[in-house]
Amino acid sequence: MNRILAWEQLSQQVFRIRIEAPLIAEERQPGQFVILQLDTSYGERIPLTIADADPHMGSITLIFQAVGRTTRILSSYRAGDRIENVLGPLGQPTHIQNFGSVVAVGGGIGVAPLYPIVQALKGAGNHLTVIIGARTRDLVILEKEMRALADELIVCTDDGSYGRKALVTAPLKELCTTLPGPDLAVAIGPPIMMKYCAETTRPYHVPTVVSLNTIMVDGTGMCGGCRVTVGNQTRFVCVDGPEFDGHQVDFDNMLKRLDAYREQEQSAQRNCRIEEVRR
Repeated sequence: MNRILAWEQLSQQVFRIRIEAPLIAEERQPGQFVILQLDTSYGERIPLTIADADPHMGSITLIFQAVGRTTRILSSYRAGDRIENVLGPLGQPTHIQNFGSVVAVGGGIGVAPLYPIVQALKGAGNHLTVIIGARTRDLVILEKEMRALADELIVCTDDGSYGRKALVTAPLKELCTTLPGPDLAVAIGPPIMMKYCAETTRPYHVPTVVSLNTIMVDGTGMCGGCRVTVGNQTRFVCVDGPEFDGHQVDFDNMLKRLDAYREQEQSAQRNCRIEEVRR
């Protein structure tokens, strides 16, 4: 089992935990994730991106939003509690090099998986403009951490309660139209946000990387639950991704697949009783 070393609430539904996982911490690279299972007898398996790692302490950091049954239960855990199963690191790591000028866009909880990528891109010598967005001020996460890395940080909120009142695509478009434009864009967040980020950069021929968050079960490519269409070919997010060329992803097909189990997900949330499941 993996012991929780630290627990912190970042916003109303977003939590950060640091857990013991020395082998994962030693091997992890930016962009990779773990599959977590609270109960190996009955619990579902959920993918969570590794937001940070400390090989010396033998720990990894996970940031998650309590939206489904498992994440709601996990949000009730505290330091000292143990997670029964953590598998990783999984997925292909982010390709890191000195591209030149990079714009990194994170929406909502997508700011968490974006953070280790921004760390690595900064370490490679890139000039970084980071755009983070949320519905409202209370949902903005990792602003301090991103500000410490970015050459320029732009914060957007849908309601204008903090930073700029705009969708993240507005400053992204402005950057693309300014010469010289960015050499690379990285966008991570809700699928619809990534879709429109890719459409924003497409006319300006800015290479755009997105990190997909599909339904996932085994993490080895065997179940096929995470399949997506990229460049008219079938790809598996768990082994071929999670990052792909945003201009090649069929987001409409992906959105339909994400809705396939909506009724079951809603039923599981209604029936979730944290006290009964945990103890």
